[in-house]
Amino acid sequence: MTAQVDYLVVLFTATSGASGELLGSDEKELVRIVWQLVDLTNQQLGQVNELLIRPDPSELTEKEEEEDVEEEESVEEESGSGADCISTATSLESALNMFHLQLTNQVNSMGAGTSVCLCTDGQLHIRQVIHPEAASKNILVPDCFYSFFDLRKEFTKHFPTPDLKAFNVYVMAESLSISVDVPMLWDPSAIMPPKVAVQQVQLMSSIVLALLSEPMCHIFTKPERVLEKFESGTCSKMEKVCDNTVIRARGLPWQSSDQDIARFFRGLNIAKGGAALCLNAQGRRNGEALVRFVSEEHRDLALQRHKHHMGNRYIEVYKATGEDFLKIAGGTSNEVAVFLSREDQIIVRMRGLPFTATHEQVLTFFSPADGLKEMCPVSGGKDGILFVRYPDGRPTGDAFVLFASEEHAQSALRKHKEILGKRYIELFKSTAAEVQQVLNRYSSAPLISVAPAPLVTMLPTMSLLPPPGGMRNCLRLRGLPYTASIEDILTFLGEFTQDVQPHGVHMVLNQQGRPSGDCFIQMTSAERALLASQRLHKHMMSSQRGANSRYVEVFPCSAEEMSLVLMGGSLSHMHTHTHTRSRNGTGLSPPPCLSPPSYSFTPAQPVLTPEAAAALYPPIGPMMLAPRPLPPGHAYYPASAQLYMNYAAYYPSPPGSPTTLGFFPSPSSLTSPAGLVRMPSLTYNSNGVKEIINAMQGYQYSPEDALVHAHGPMHAHDPARTLLTQPKEWVCI
Repeated sequence: MTAQVDYLVVLFTATSGASGELLGSDEKELVRIVWQLVDLTNQQLGQVNELLIRPDPSELTEKEEEEDVEEEESVEEESGSGADCISTATSLESALNMFHLQLTNQVNSMGAGTSVCLCTDGQLHIRQVIHPEAASKNILVPDCFYSFFDLRKEFTKHFPTPDLKAFNVYVMAESLSISVDVPMLWDPSAIMPPKVAVQQVQLMSSIVLALLSEPMCHIFTKPERVLEKFESGTCSKMEKVCDNTVIRARGLPWQSSDQDIARFFRGLNIAKGGAALCLNAQGRRNGEALVRFVSEEHRDLALQRHKHHMGNRYIEVYKATGEDFLKIAGGTSNEVAVFLSREDQIIVRMRGLPFTATHEQVLTFFSPADGLKEMCPVSGGKDGILFVRYPDGRPTGDAFVLFASEEHAQSALRKHKEILGKRYIELFKSTAAEVQQVLNRYSSAPLISVAPAPLVTMLPTMSLLPPPGGMRNCLRLRGLPYTASIEDILTFLGEFTQDVQPHGVHMVLNQQGRPSGDCFIQMTSAERALLASQRLHKHMMSSQRGANSRYVEVFPCSAEEMSLVLMGGSLSHMHTHTHTRSRNGTGLSPPPCLSPPSYSFTPAQPVLTPEAAAALYPPIGPMMLAPRPLPPGHAYYPASAQLYMNYAAYYPSPPGSPTTLGFFPSPSSLTSPAGLVRMPSLTYNSNGVKEIINAMQGYQYSPEDALVHAHGPMHAHDPARTLLTQPKEWVCI
């Protein structure tokens, strides 16, 4: 629309809740519509109309009905709101239809033109009141509510200002030298008095006439638009997305689609393909979505819908960045772009397909069975089927199928959990953004490249211990339930959750990709890490997915120690059974945290003089604490295989595992002399050699090298019992 319209409908709305700049932020229902027709050609004003919306008494509770009667009586007792014509409707749908009918009759009676457009003070009346409530009640909004002029923006064309919120009708009237009665004062968080609504409309009409007159001679062109339908589409990772246009919505029902998200934000313009559902590490929807709007203004209005309801669930709305959106919706695959280039197509996701499934089998799956007339043909035949594969071509068991209409898609979804081959197939209504996200997850290059050659062979003198000087600002949790999730870990941390760095929870997995019972957590400071270990050590942790509970050991450690374990150091358990045969274990539970020489301890006072100690304990020379040679090992991830990690952690979700982890092969051998460890002051009630071996779990030794020494006679059946009957004995391993 480029030419000036014939009529402006100056519109003002009021709800049963907050008003002013808080209008529509509390989800209260619309109760009053006030409007006045302005003839732009002849610069004349029509009568002021007021439409009261009262809920249907059959839908009210007894308490709500009493409050409604009291409000109606209070309105009738007033001397009048000042409107020339007052009418009443019993529902929002009847009120909108009545408004459209009265407006059409009034325009036809004036006979000076036919083009009409609404004009409001700001964006809230149309975008935050009428459209959201109509969408939540599944009401069809008349066409006249999809375009309007924002009087504040029209005014700033002559009186520029960077802040539109600083304007209101009283400020604009004062700038145009329009006489204004003393404005009524009211609490913006309370219901607006009826007289104020009429006064606002009358002032807005006067401002419109002032803008039309000389010297401004304003022309009303290019009105604001409200998109009637959300457009799906694709987004390239190379595209630049402004950080001030993206939000994150949390708490969505798991079956929500992009159309449901667009309905929740009805009235605000979402960019094409700007609704992206987030998936968890297993490829399932996690109740979050990233939404990209056309401008920062619409993003700010979306933030005002924080904790508004979608059905029975309230939705949390937060700021997000363009990078967050591109991680979810951005893509680089030409195959996906071609698949999604077809317009007006409904996408259905298939999950759990046999790895040998073909296009013909999928087409047969959606063909009608014998005796059934229900049709759900795949749009485009084989071209309407997209199998999801790994980069090496292996199938993932997922596929996306296109259907030409909503009716065909609904017929296809009724085949949910039917059998294809020997497996039942799960069917879900999908979106273009979800297709892109799934393809990004599986079809991109591996997150962890093929492991290089062992570093020890290239650098034989390099130590596997962390370098000195590491700050112990991390926590190590050992003995977690195998079903424990990140949420369980954060619940276990309690008050220390706020000290966890973003994406600072790292689960240690075994060679089969299952939890090993260990976890590393990056804390904000060494002091908080130490305090957490002191308070939480050996406390019980429960898992939401399992009934088992276990006590968890909590130790402070350094980032270097954490990196050592996460990079694959000292993770294999190797036990030598004979001198000529060895076996490599598959367990990957890391050893206890090593204590590098950089840790400082308060030196203890010597009990014996050096001469007495030398006489009592014979010197053992350089063998003390020297590492023992390791049997030949194997790489955790052979060079012939590729590893694909599917971690996902998105703000503002709780911190999670990182998106990439580096793994290196375990060292094949270490050429260093053997070592001797002394364990003085063993307890008397110990279980013997078994307890000693458990204490040394994770360190490399041979069972025949375990030496139990005691002063005095040895027990005939168990040498360890002899040891445990004597005080101040020692053990060497």
